[in-house]
Amino acid sequence: MSIWFGDISRQSLAQVTRGGFAERIGIRLSDIGAEFLRATLEVTADLHQPYGALHGGVSAALAETVGSVAANLCVDRERFMCLGQELNANHLRPVISGVVTATARPFHIGHRSQVWGIEIRDERERLICVSRLTMAVVPRRASAA
Repeated sequence: MSIWFGDISRQSLAQVTRGGFAERIGIRLSDIGAEFLRATLEVTADLHQPYGALHGGVSAALAETVGSVAANLCVDRERFMCLGQELNANHLRPVISGVVTATARPFHIGHRSQVWGIEIRDERERLICVSRLTMAVVPRRASAA
């Protein structure tokens, strides 16, 4: 059984991050399963901190992006939206180049909050960063006429 609200295809994932920050830095939603969402990011010198490794803020942005998209895919997006409340990220290993992959899986999907675990791994499947993301589920307000 899937955790997602409605039908979501791999093709429709490409549209989700189009035109925003995630697209600007190169985050691509790459795979979806019954209980996970995955995104990739190519590590380039533009994403390095001053000492030549992937910036921790970029890892945090990758984790929050994949977790936030996953959270919003679990709700009726006409009635609700999910907004980040708290992000924790533990950076475990530096990455200089290559592609990193972030996988988000839910710890809790509730009516008012969600908690997601995100693992970021390098091309050799080594754990780079672990994150926990808490999302608030809030009603969408009717737009003012």
